[in-house]
Amino acid sequence: MADSLPSIDHLVKTSAKRAHSLFAAEQAFVVTDDAQSRSTKIRLASKIDAEYRNAKVLPAALLAQQKGGAGPARPGPAPAAPGMKMIAGPMAQTVEQLSSQALTTTGSAPAPVSHAQPTLLSQSLIRRREARQVKPDYHANWKLTRVISGHLGWVRAVAVEPGNKWFATGAGDRVIKIWDLASGELKLSLTGHISTVRGLAVSSRHPYLFSCGEDKMVKCWDLETNKVIRHYHGHLSGVYSLALHPTLDVLVTAGRDASARVWDMRTKSQVHILTGHTATISDVQCQESDPQVITGSMDSTVRLWDLAAGKTMTTLTHHHKSVRSIAIHPTEYSFASASAGGNNIKKWACPNGTFVHNFSGHDAIINSVSVNHDGVFFSGGDNGSMTWWDYKTGLPFQTEQDKPQPGSLDAESGIFCSTFDQTGTRLIVGNADKTIKVYSEQS
Repeated sequence: MADSLPSIDHLVKTSAKRAHSLFAAEQAFVVTDDAQSRSTKIRLASKIDAEYRNAKVLPAALLAQQKGGAGPARPGPAPAAPGMKMIAGPMAQTVEQLSSQALTTTGSAPAPVSHAQPTLLSQSLIRRREARQVKPDYHANWKLTRVISGHLGWVRAVAVEPGNKWFATGAGDRVIKIWDLASGELKLSLTGHISTVRGLAVSSRHPYLFSCGEDKMVKCWDLETNKVIRHYHGHLSGVYSLALHPTLDVLVTAGRDASARVWDMRTKSQVHILTGHTATISDVQCQESDPQVITGSMDSTVRLWDLAAGKTMTTLTHHHKSVRSIAIHPTEYSFASASAGGNNIKKWACPNGTFVHNFSGHDAIINSVSVNHDGVFFSGGDNGSMTWWDYKTGLPFQTEQDKPQPGSLDAESGIFCSTFDQTGTRLIVGNADKTIKVYSEQS
């Protein structure tokens, strides 16, 4: 009875042969003597076929793009599956052959319906050309070169005269001081405000200095006689900022009454009241072309104004917290605004206020920002942190921490105001420790 049964070896070979003929079309067997190696190759070929079967037929949109010459060139007549580049060693060539055979075997299958015509999905699969990365310009580091003392309160405003020989500062001691820019010596003290001086501006076409303060006053000082010659009455509360129009005899002031007021410089008459903000306007800037007036408010918005009509052109609502400062680039026709929190400094393109990019990384309440002709952008925080940025790309190249003067509290390291001189090589910063610090660009 035992002699009539076939041998085990014969049964095993027959079973293997039948299995081979059954799955050969899908699994692309390779005849080899090593059973373990053959099992590994079969498993790999099956996996390649399952994962990359649909990649054999390209979407119509991608196929049209490759025929048109766009995008990367095909590597060769029999491209390997995307995962094959990760395989190295003696099995690499065999595995490539396996994948090629597996894809060829299943190539006769009809293409998926989604690839029959261009769809939104197939369009999104097209490889986009890599965006050209803008490289930042080189900027030298900045170093503290002078500390000027003299004020008895927080230094809240600073302005450099067009001739670049002196600069003015206003502080919580209600005094405006004129300093020699080269030596740092005090030249003059102007008294007249009865509360903190919050804004200063020097006219480039008249011998006038304009000041505003928390006493609701806006004053015009004649620098030839060092006396007040005009007052601009109308604000209902403290005036926090002012700006002079570069070409018109127009003065714009803004403050805690949530309005910006446009004044005729000579007649003292009020031309416009720019209303729309719902909270204190902390900064106002003017430029020659539209928008000629830009305001930043504690209601976390920035408004671009039509000066001729006295109405809002655009309202920018990207900021999440109160906007404290605005800086207009001297030549680029763009501006930046700063507030508190993350991504708190933003660059905008004029005239429509198109968002360009964030200056990310200065996580503080930003009280002051300034920019010079060379694209050096400065931001100063309430905690004394300072960052210098490349204005074009928004990348920081230097960070510093302000050190309060001896006798001051550590909490008095805040920065309230800043401006570059006319050459852009010196930065003047007003601090909470009652000092004025001058930073110079290192050659």
